[in-house]
Amino acid sequence: MLDTKRVGNYLEVAIPALWDGITIAEIFKEKWRVPKKLSHHFRMEGKVLLKGERAGWETPLPAATKLHILLFEDTLPAVQPFYIDLGILYEDSHLLIVNKPPFITTHPNSPEDTETLVNAVAAHLLASGEGGNVQQIHRLDRDTSGAIIFAKHPLAGAVLDKMLEERAIKRTYLAGVQGTALKKKGTINESIGRDRHHPTRRRVSKTGLEAITHYKVLKAEPSKGLTWISCWLETGRTHQIRVHFSHIGHPLAGDELYGGQPIFNRPALHSSKVEFSHPITMEELIIHAPFLDNPPIFRGIDVGSI
Repeated sequence: MLDTKRVGNYLEVAIPALWDGITIAEIFKEKWRVPKKLSHHFRMEGKVLLKGERAGWETPLPAATKLHILLFEDTLPAVQPFYIDLGILYEDSHLLIVNKPPFITTHPNSPEDTETLVNAVAAHLLASGEGGNVQQIHRLDRDTSGAIIFAKHPLAGAVLDKMLEERAIKRTYLAGVQGTALKKKGTINESIGRDRHHPTRRRVSKTGLEAITHYKVLKAEPSKGLTWISCWLETGRTHQIRVHFSHIGHPLAGDELYGGQPIFNRPALHSSKVEFSHPITMEELIIHAPFLDNPPIFRGIDVGSI
């Protein structure tokens, strides 16, 4: 874990013993794996300081050297703030992980769409004195609840985007599906594309994008015709879990769009856990998201054990 602290608008980074002799260029390219364009911006704008002076990017740095990186610049929010109580699962100077409630969209789809989770996060950052701009790293459907990751500055955002692209962020979901004939564990590897006959629905399609979902059965309830599963994704296609389980004959309970029965007032789907390395400190993070429904959908399931 990298030793860092915030000093005004700068991040102070102490070079660890294992990095003795490392250069700033190597930190950005090999340790943080920052995209070339953004690294170039930090270098040309002189945003990395050594002893108060613009740092040389190819200069070897002894252990315990302290760098100061300009990360926390004051910005106005790009969206209108929307004040609600946020369920904060994790927060530091770089990241915010929120427990998204159901029935709220993740981001605005038009300028008039101001009551979204992104708007609520902007309000939270303004109230905390941290400006208002934020970058969502992934999204959840309107009716899906659970953990969703936001970056507070472009460096963290760029690193997390790359991690997501390389499947280095593991997202585990809890779902209730109809039927009790599922194998104890399995993988659904079926490409997903748009349904030409419906404006929002997706479907399994040979010409679609690769989509891979792994699952494990947690418990079956034959009397209710339900099976509770945990599942995790290698890809993040729109409606992926909903489409995949509908395709194999086990639609999510409450998901009427994909053939589920209206047992619940929404699809029984919750983003229960995210696991990844912190984009700056490289600390291993495992974040669980408690259930939010009242009355509860997910009865008798311990989210911490998933």
